Amino acid sequence: MIHPKEVYPIGKFTRTHGVRGEMAFSFTDDVFDRTECPYLVCSMDGILVPFFIEEYRFKNDSVALVKFERIDTSEAASIFTNKEVYFPKSYAEQTEDGEYSWQYFIGFHTEDAVHGYLGELIDIDESTVNILFVVERPNGGELLIPAQEAFIEDVDHDKRIIKFKLPDGLLE
Repeated sequence: MIHPKEVYPIGKFTRTHGVRGEMAFSFTDDVFDRTECPYLVCSMDGILVPFFIEEYRFKNDSVALVKFERIDTSEAASIFTNKEVYFPKSYAEQTEDGEYSWQYFIGFHTEDAVHGYLGELIDIDESTVNILFVVERPNGGELLIPAQEAFIEDVDHDKRIIKFKLPDGLLE
């Protein structure tokens, strides 16, 4: 059984494509192309289920056409329309280039060297040139932290914790 903490979202199936069972996959992370993972994960009736990739090809920089094994018609593929697509974190750790996508860090807990526990990283704001971690504070509210290597002291992938050394005044 796949647990939600073992995967992270990388996109969504938007529609079927053609009659062979292909689906348009709008992705935010191309990690599936940078690893040897043979499957993608979708939530089906509340259960995370792996579906094995038969083939895929890129349509453009943010859309790929994906065909799963045993999904051979547009009718069979239609059950995936508007389904969120997840990727196993264990394979993300094995990427050829050794880099993680920003989405990988969603769900990590955050700590600061001076202020202690900050909260859970719940989103990535990529709407501006400066990417921001969106952290949900334990007492409510959100905190925005610039996603800069200079502020990151350590990342514990096993415990899913990012330790920061934030400059004075950033948390005010």
